[in-house]
Amino acid sequence: MQDRVIIFDTTLRDGEQSPGASMTVEEKLEVARALDELGVDVIEAGFPIASPGDFEAVRCIAEEVRRPIICGLARCNPADIDRAWEALRHAERPRIHVFLATSAIHREFKLRMSKDEIIRRAVESVRRARSYCEDVEFSPEDAARTELDFLTAVVQAAVDAGATTINIPDTVGYAVPEEFAAVFRHLIENVKGAERVVFSAHCHDDLGLAVANSLAAVKAGARQVECTINGIGERAGNAALEEIVMALRLRKDYFGVDTAIKTQRLYPTSRLVANVTGLVVQRNKAIVGRNAFAHEAGIHQDGILKERTTYEIMRPEDVGAPRTELVLGKHSGRHALKKALEDLGYHPTEEQLDRVFEAFKRLADRKKHVYDADIEALMEEHIREAVQVWTLESFHVIAGKNVTPTATVVIRRVDDGVHEDAATGDGPVDAVFRAIERITGLSARLTDYQVRSVTSGKDAQGEVSVEVEYDGRTWRGRGLSTDIVEASAQAYLAALNRIANYLSRSSGGEPVGSAATGPTP
Repeated sequence: MQDRVIIFDTTLRDGEQSPGASMTVEEKLEVARALDELGVDVIEAGFPIASPGDFEAVRCIAEEVRRPIICGLARCNPADIDRAWEALRHAERPRIHVFLATSAIHREFKLRMSKDEIIRRAVESVRRARSYCEDVEFSPEDAARTELDFLTAVVQAAVDAGATTINIPDTVGYAVPEEFAAVFRHLIENVKGAERVVFSAHCHDDLGLAVANSLAAVKAGARQVECTINGIGERAGNAALEEIVMALRLRKDYFGVDTAIKTQRLYPTSRLVANVTGLVVQRNKAIVGRNAFAHEAGIHQDGILKERTTYEIMRPEDVGAPRTELVLGKHSGRHALKKALEDLGYHPTEEQLDRVFEAFKRLADRKKHVYDADIEALMEEHIREAVQVWTLESFHVIAGKNVTPTATVVIRRVDDGVHEDAATGDGPVDAVFRAIERITGLSARLTDYQVRSVTSGKDAQGEVSVEVEYDGRTWRGRGLSTDIVEASAQAYLAALNRIANYLSRSSGGEPVGSAATGPTP
């Protein structure tokens, strides 16, 4: 039995059936390209007969995405199978996936067909699909609720007819792991020719067991798992691809198998699918949730700082996620605060740390999250005054319709007198920011810009808050004025002053951007 599990991604078919998750053809192509980069083995691109849009998406993906197998779904009837092949015919590696319900409840109430009729229809459909391509998958829908002897008979008939993959779906998420594993063991042991086909698991999450059932199936001999990015899908969703892959990767000692997935692409692909579908990933989602590598409890933070593996079984970079985050909040301890201060360039004494920690706890009781800027402000308040390296003296802007926005800015440096420069930009605020950057020698990436009125009336004061990114860190600044451009300049300078203080501390007190050192790149 092979030691690699085939990853069959059905985000574009079953995943798209999540309410509100419909994608355009262009969006499906974008996701398909990302799945190709991720390294999935099979992409189930859609259900071609379902709609013209589904047909077009499958056709476009089949023509453009060449490395993975491209699969189209079809019910066990000639029209579906013919339509699927029409969409797939230009694929480098096409697969037709035919399905037919087999459980007693489906036979009686949905299909109104006898067992013999179901077997006959399955055989005819597999043979028709095989007449188009050699790679044919057969799924007995609702297999987990099908009588085991009848399920075995249907699977045997499909294998004899030429199916190359047998998928066992837990269509309504009814199974439990040991029960589901027993089905695979029984089929592998009792179906003649089982060694010639790949057995696959397709699980839904109605009882929260989709991943557990899929892994149990792998342990019992399944060598393909059908799953979706972020676990999206009908009702409660499908087995989550990222959880399946990382469980097999981290616990290869137990499962004895792995996948060909490039795990560093898991987080970016998760974010893409969330953005395209509008289905937000819950914060505590395993592997790709925002909290997956975040620690707030003081005991955990202390352990992480001493040895990462005390509370992390994988590294964030293993899945392409941002670095481990020690979230500062009311549950955080002294070690985490000290680490945050050191990252900001401070090296407090024990006495100083005690004072800042007391102030931090009081602040954390009032705020849900404590940011770097909050920590820096506490440090400056309780240890020393922050140096305002640059202060705004004056500015002049020219802006209007059919006029290139231009700003002239005059800034005073605390130890180096007055400096003046000018710049153009997309608007008056952008021009002012660029002029400030030319003078200070610091250029930060603006990640957030917010304006709000703090008083009412025509002469209301406006507050501008900016968030910038520099050297992989986030810095914030605030400005207040009746002139929004002036408030913006003050806010940006406040953020750059924080950066300058940090750089000064990091270089042992050497001035930043002074005549002695030159501008900081």
